[in-house]
Amino acid sequence: MSGTCTTLCLIVITIFLPPLGVFMIAGCGVDFWINVLLTCLGYFPGHIHAFYLEYVFYERRNRDPLTRASQRPAPGVYSDRIQNGGLHSVPVGQTYGTSVPAGQTYGTI
Repeated sequence: MSGTCTTLCLIVITIFLPPLGVFMIAGCGVDFWINVLLTCLGYFPGHIHAFYLEYVFYERRNRDPLTRASQRPAPGVYSDRIQNGGLHSVPVGQTYGTSVPAGQTYGTI
């Protein structure tokens, strides 16, 4: 339920200020500045861009982790946060130091 409420609040914010909605999902990056420029040039292009970024964000967020790892980048999206659906991706085989090297056990040098 909290995910639905968050999504609806983001949509309402985007209706009134498209760059603020993009800032909330992408941060202050290239996508945000592109949206500011599009909103200044015309209010509707800013909306189209913002809702496209939000669609990609939530579509990627709801994907299965296995398919998310093999997905192709969405065209026109420059933020890794949006490309990953706001989730961190761990490269295959990387365990962040929790594995023991082959042939070595704890207490051996």
